[in-house]
Amino acid sequence: MRTTTLGSNGPEVGVIGLGCMGMTFSYDMKTPRDDDTSIAVIRQALDLGATLIDTADVYGPHTNEELVGRALEGHRDRAVLATKAGLEVADPTGGPDGSPLIVNNGRPEHVRKAIDESLRRLGTDHVDLYQLHRVDPEVPVEETWGAMAEAVEAGKARRIGLSEATVDQIKRAQSVHPVASVQSEFSLWTRDVLAEVLPYCREQGIAFLPYSPLGRGFLVGRFSSFDDLPEDDFRRRLPRFQQDALRANLAIVGRVREIAERAGITPAQVALAWVVAQGEHVIPIPGTKTPKYLADNAGAGDVELSPADLADLDALPAPEGGRY
Repeated sequence: MRTTTLGSNGPEVGVIGLGCMGMTFSYDMKTPRDDDTSIAVIRQALDLGATLIDTADVYGPHTNEELVGRALEGHRDRAVLATKAGLEVADPTGGPDGSPLIVNNGRPEHVRKAIDESLRRLGTDHVDLYQLHRVDPEVPVEETWGAMAEAVEAGKARRIGLSEATVDQIKRAQSVHPVASVQSEFSLWTRDVLAEVLPYCREQGIAFLPYSPLGRGFLVGRFSSFDDLPEDDFRRRLPRFQQDALRANLAIVGRVREIAERAGITPAQVALAWVVAQGEHVIPIPGTKTPKYLADNAGAGDVELSPADLADLDALPAPEGGRY
C-alpha cells in the first residue's frame, strides 16, 4: 500500500487506515460479536499496510479499546494507534429507541482520567494519537485542549487531534498546542468539510481522517432498501436510510458502480480512492469486521483514479436526507 504521513510532521502510515468501532458498537448489535475474527482483521490490516488503527473509549463503552489492546498484543510497534475521549455513555438505554444516551464531557479532569483508563485497556504506555471526540459546548475548547496537551507532555500521547471541529475551534486549539489531525465524516455523499475544514487542514499540514468514507456501507451497494438494514442498527434512525431517501440515493450507488466497472475495480475502491485523492494527508479509516471487506478496502491504497473518473465523481449529486 502507498504511504503518507500523519500530517506534515507525523509518522508514516498507509493511505488507508482501519476504524474499529463496528467491531463492538453501533452497527448490527443483535448479531453476536466474533472477537477472534475482529482480532484477526486488525492484525491483517497491519499486514496489508493499513497501520492507522482507530478506536475510542466510548465505543462499547470500553470494549472496543479492550479488543484493540488484545489484537495489538505483540504487534504494538507495527501500529499507529489512535483513540479518543470527550464522549461518555450517560444512560445505556436512554437514547432513541433504547439506544445508549451519549453526552459530551470535555472537562479537563475527565480527560486526565480518561487517558489513563484508555492506556490500561489498550495495554500500552502511550497512544500515537489522542483525539477529542467532540468539542464540549459547555467547556472552552482551550481548557479541554490544555488537558489533552498534558497527555503529550507526560508521554502518554505522541500527538493530539480533534474530531468534527470547525475551523474556529481548530484555531483556538492551536493557540494552546499543535493540532496533529482532524477527524470528520467525509465521503462521496458527505462533503461538508470541502468548504472550509479540509482546505484549512491542507494549508496547516494537519492530517485529515475521514470516518464513514463508504457512506456507512451504502456507497458499496450493501443496502437497496430499509429492510436490508440489520435490526438494532443505528443506521435505521438516520434520514438518508429512510425508504424514500434511500431509494433516491441508489442513483449515486449506480454511478459509483459504473465507474468501478469502467476502471476494473470495486465500488469500495472507487469511493476510497476519491477520498484519498483529496489531499496528501487525507487518510480514510473505513470500518469493517470482515476479512474480505478489509482486503477490498486496503486495495484502494494502490488505486489512482483517472482525471475523468474523478470529475465524474465530483459531479455526483448531493444525497437525499440529512446526516443525522
